[in-house]
Amino acid sequence: MTVVQFDSAAFKAEQRDTWNAVSAGWDFWQDRYERAAAPVTAWLLRAAGLRPGDRVLDVGCGTGEPAISAGRLVAPNGRVLGIDLAPEMVRRARMCAAGLDHPIEFAESDVESLDLPPRSFEAVLSRWGLMFAVDRHQMLSDLRCLLVPGGVLAAAAWDPPTANPMTALAFGALAAELPGPPPQRPGPFSMSDAGRTREELVAAGFTEITTESVPVSMRFASVDEYLQYARDVTPPGLLRTVRQRLGGGAERAGWDRLAEAAAGYADGDGIVTLPGSALCLRARGAPDEAGPGRPG
Repeated sequence: MTVVQFDSAAFKAEQRDTWNAVSAGWDFWQDRYERAAAPVTAWLLRAAGLRPGDRVLDVGCGTGEPAISAGRLVAPNGRVLGIDLAPEMVRRARMCAAGLDHPIEFAESDVESLDLPPRSFEAVLSRWGLMFAVDRHQMLSDLRCLLVPGGVLAAAAWDPPTANPMTALAFGALAAELPGPPPQRPGPFSMSDAGRTREELVAAGFTEITTESVPVSMRFASVDEYLQYARDVTPPGLLRTVRQRLGGGAERAGWDRLAEAAAGYADGDGIVTLPGSALCLRARGAPDEAGPGRPG
């Protein structure tokens, strides 16, 4: 199988364009997706141990979660800053947070080029965002520096593709005939190895590291409804690449494969339930030698 070279600058631009392009689709399916993601959001908030007055950074906030939920826990005097690479996602997050009695700030920003002072936050959250960083070691080190001594990183990645039809099914079917990505390319499953992720956290200076697989699932009334969801949130660049390299017939064949694969998860009433598994992690920044740091 041919392996293409990885261009980190092009990857960043592609990510911004992709999330901008699918933001409307994520907005349309947001309620459904949040119901599926609720166990992960709850895990992250418990792990962070948020309290009134805490300052929280949400990395890769998407359309607003878990930043909005965190805001309720740190109100009335806390601060929540949600950042995302895609301006359209930030715009929609602001819309979701409009009118709340606990104001939350959202900003377009790249986690790998943050301009924030050290020790600015008691907690850093990220729900399926960290695995898209190009230089994960530097990113994790920078996040640790943003935490107060003893502050908490609570984040979710994905377990391996075999445990995640909810996320992997569409990509597997639609991109089945494409060359594999370069091994160093970030992606949904680039942090799926729990042992390696733990080693990366240790190397970045984190302590008290724990990981847990949290099951999730997403339900659809029919295969057709699932296919509509997949059409709404699949990166246009992926489909464009399939058409350009393999022709329109290959794209149609990919959708046919996806319909067949989804049918395998349908029950007798035609309801499609796609399982998934999040790799949730909690880690604490090193305590300050001059004091005990944040308790918790």
